Formats: sequence, C-alpha cells, structure tokens
Amino acid sequence: MTSLGWPAAKNLLCVRLDSLGDVLMTTPAIRALAESGDRKITLLTSTSGARVAQLIPEVSDVIVYDPPWMKSTPARCSPAVDGTMIRELNRGRFDGAVIFTVFSQNPLAAALLCYLAEIPLRLAHCRENPYQLLTDWVQESEPEQGIRHEVTRQLDLVASVGAVADNRRLSLTVPAQDQSSIFALLEEAGVDLLKPWLVVHPGATASSRRYPPRQFAEVIRLLVSWHEFQVVLTGTSGELELVAEIRRLARVKTASLAGQLTLGRFAALVAAAPLIVSNNTGPVHIAAAVGTPVVDLYALTNPQHTPWQIPCRVLSHDVTCRNCFRSICPEGHHHCLTQVQPGAVVEAVLELLEDCASGQIGPLKSLLK
Repeated sequence: MTSLGWPAAKNLLCVRLDSLGDVLMTTPAIRALAESGDRKITLLTSTSGARVAQLIPEVSDVIVYDPPWMKSTPARCSPAVDGTMIRELNRGRFDGAVIFTVFSQNPLAAALLCYLAEIPLRLAHCRENPYQLLTDWVQESEPEQGIRHEVTRQLDLVASVGAVADNRRLSLTVPAQDQSSIFALLEEAGVDLLKPWLVVHPGATASSRRYPPRQFAEVIRLLVSWHEFQVVLTGTSGELELVAEIRRLARVKTASLAGQLTLGRFAALVAAAPLIVSNNTGPVHIAAAVGTPVVDLYALTNPQHTPWQIPCRVLSHDVTCRNCFRSICPEGHHHCLTQVQPGAVVEAVLELLEDCASGQIGPLKSLLK
C-alpha cells in the first residue's frame, strides 16, 4: 500500500452499495479513475449491483457486500459478516477507496469500514466533518445548492483527486455469446425482425416509479393496432404476473421474454432494439450504456436519474409534490405518472423514432436487424 497520495495509488477500491442503475451511472467516474493512472479497479457493491458489475470492462474484480446501513439489505444482518468484510478488504491491500453515494446517504459507515481495513486514502462527499475517517473530504452541497445528475455528481467527486474522463458515456460490454443468441430468441418468440419492433419494460422496484398496468396496456394496444409495431415485453421473474396482466389487458398480439433472460441477454436485447419504453429504472441506464433510444416514464420522485447522453423522451406530469424521494407515493395518487396519457407515450415513441431516423438527434439503429 502507498501513502504518497492519489497519483501513486494504483490499486483502488470503488464503493457503490446501491442498485444496478446506480452502479451504471457511476461507470464514467470509474473509467476516469482507471484511465488516469493505469489503475486496477475493484468494485465493492450490493448483490444487485454485482449483477451488472460483471459487464463493466473497467472493473477487474467485484466484492459483494450488503451492509446493514443500506435500505435494500435484508434484516438478517450479522456483525460477523462485517468483520469478515473488513478482513477481506485488508487482504486486498488497496491504495485508496472512493466511496460513491447519493446526497441523501451518509458515507461514514463505509468510510469506517475502509478505515478499519487500513486503506490509506479515502474519498467521499460528506455533509459533516468526517475527521480521520476520510483523508479527502468533498463538502456535500446537494440539495441546498442544486441537484446534479448522478453521473455528474460522481465525475465531480473523482475530479477532486485529479481523475478526469474524456469519455463520459456509461460503460457496459454485452457478452459476445449473448449478442449472438438474442436474435434467435426473438425469432422463437414470434418477432419478425424485418418489421418494426420495440421493447416495453413495465416493471420497477419502487411502486412510486411504476406507470399503471392498464395504461401500459393501452400504450401497447395503440402501438400494435394503429402503428403495427411488434412489442416485446420484458421483466424479472418476479414481474411475470405484471407482464401477464398487461398482455391480457392489451388484447393484442405481443411477445414476452419476461423471466427468461440473464442480464447479459437482456443487455443484448436492449442493444438490438430500435427503442425501449420503460419506467425510470435500471433498463433505462442499460439503454444509455448501449446507446438505445428511450421513452422514459419518469416519476418525479427525484430529478437526477434521467437518461444519460442518449436520444430520449422523458415523460411526466408536473405535481407540487415533485422530488419527494420516496419509494411509495406519499400522496397515494401517483399523478406524476398516472396523468401521462397513453396517447402521449405513443406520440413520443413515433417522434423519437422519426427524429433519430432523420438525423435530428443522432443516429438510430436500423429497424431491419
């Protein structure tokens, strides 16, 4: 281990203990760290984050950790697990640790973990004085001085120690075997790849971010009946019932790959798709990483997770309770989403495809695959 400062730090631990989408939005900052000194990057992340970490080329190793201070961690935590993690991090002989958080999170628990693991350099945003827990403290400015996009926030953090990214795109590599298999899966699902098609992903972990199933069904009905799109629905194994309900309500022919795809194959599907319609959730950030246009049904729970550097339409209905930062709608009406009419979603799909095809907002992948 070195104590000569960040320029000499070659073996870095990046800590991002949130979900898949958060990890993806951190990848430009991770790239900046990796490329600013020929560094090896190990990612300490949650079970959810680890699923996508395997597809991030800048990450050499992944350590999975679900700590007791994170909301998503099951209640069955044990202090023995934390002790084991400290010892594992110590064995890694890291030169520095960069702790990535959203502004509502306190980094000090993770900083203490890294301190006890004897990692000599420790960087994070922090609201209160961290004293010795952080060697490099960036004063927290959000939300009082405005809220940055999540990607910008993390890039600003690493820039404070000299890591600047020339390439600010999200980073994800689709495995070659998944690229080669996805078209066969689409054909098996009844999708004619010589005709217009798109992906609809109706799920989201937080209920406050879900466009209603009946309205999703109407979007699909209009796309299929009026505009002759083939619609491929996706979702996790836990969202099979949701997808089945939407297909039943739509009363038109659709294809479903819900519960059938590994993350690699899902990324390959999104990469192949001309466009994806989704709630504000992980698939939007996968689309951003592979360059697929998105119509994002964006609940106004928070402002910093919009699609990053891709052609997109972000749809929501303005409400006085915007930026509630809640997983469950505190008002119970979900108006920021429910007031977005299905016809507006279809119009956004058509406009985005037309704009991309005409070159107004960047290249569009061909509808002919």
